[in-house]
Amino acid sequence: MILIGLTGGIGSGKSTVSSLLAKHGAVIIDADAITRELQAPGAPLLTVLAERFGAHILDTEGGLIREELAKIAFSDPDALKDLNKIVHPAVAKEMDRRMTEVRDTDKVVVLDIPLLAENPRKGLCGVVVVDVPVDVAVSRLTEFRGMKEDDARSRIAKQASREERLKIADQVIDNSGDLSTLSTQVDAVWAWAAQLPPAVHDAGSREGDESATDKS
Repeated sequence: MILIGLTGGIGSGKSTVSSLLAKHGAVIIDADAITRELQAPGAPLLTVLAERFGAHILDTEGGLIREELAKIAFSDPDALKDLNKIVHPAVAKEMDRRMTEVRDTDKVVVLDIPLLAENPRKGLCGVVVVDVPVDVAVSRLTEFRGMKEDDARSRIAKQASREERLKIADQVIDNSGDLSTLSTQVDAVWAWAAQLPPAVHDAGSREGDESATDKS
């Protein structure tokens, strides 16, 4: 496989880029989508979250009230650390499993990870960063997700900065324009990715996690 890391800050439109790459034939392993699957009603992870953050983060049908959990986590650094300690290992394990399924293929596999700059992965063939100015991200979050501006800026501030993400980039997609301009850039990134050498055998394992070598 050819293993590509895809990242971008909240409100950057990374999911749109991921969808366009999938249309080209990329296998997408989406950390956010996996997180949602692991937090579906009845999932064991929800029990752990409710024990830490309180039963009020669940609705009457046992589903996660994401806004309630986010309100707690993003207002308390210790709560955010605990949330990450609970969720990240479970998500990483499932991502590792999905990588194993396609490791011996010739496919372009995209690890769609919002916090890739904060939590690097080893052996990636390349890293693509979806970049927009902070004000553009804030505008999109308030318009399309209904966030208040202060909340949007707070969420952005808790992620890596634009500069930190750009430092790890092999390719940068500027998503401050229209969909046509974005599609043209994604086409170019696909052509670049498809000609890269295959990943090494332990590619995709988390940096500093030697135990992940055999399974990721």
